[in-house]
Amino acid sequence: MTTVPEVLFVCVHNAGRSQMAAGFLRHHGGDRVLVRSAGSAPAETINPAAVEAMAEVGIDITAEVPTKLLTEDVAASDVVITMGCGDACPIFPGKRYEDWALVDPAGKGIEAVRPIRDEIEARVKTLLAEIAPV
Repeated sequence: MTTVPEVLFVCVHNAGRSQMAAGFLRHHGGDRVLVRSAGSAPAETINPAAVEAMAEVGIDITAEVPTKLLTEDVAASDVVITMGCGDACPIFPGKRYEDWALVDPAGKGIEAVRPIRDEIEARVKTLLAEIAPV
C-alpha cells in the first residue's frame, strides 16, 4: 500500500452508493486517504435522494459527476470496494478487494435511502480504521 492509501468505490451507475461512500471517506479520512469512485455503466447525474441523504449529515456531493470505470483507476488503487457491479471490475494482484452487498438506492425515496447511507457510513468508518488509523 502507498503512503496514502488510494481507495476506489465502484457501483453500476456511480450515482448513489459509490458516491455516498466516497463522500464519507473524504469527510472522515481527510488527507489520510485518496478517494475515487466510478461506475461500470455510469448514470447521467447523481441520484437526488443520495444527495439529499448526504446533505442531511452535512456532506455535499452535489458537485460529483458519475464517471466510467477505467482499468487505470483500478490499477492505481490500493483498495477497491465494489457494490453490485459484478465482474465488470478488473482484478489486479496485490490489491485489496471487498464487495459490499448494499441495496441500490436507485428509484427510492429519502426514507429508503437513509438506512443505506447509514450502513455505508459504518462500513467506511471500519475501512478507514483498518487502512489509515489516526
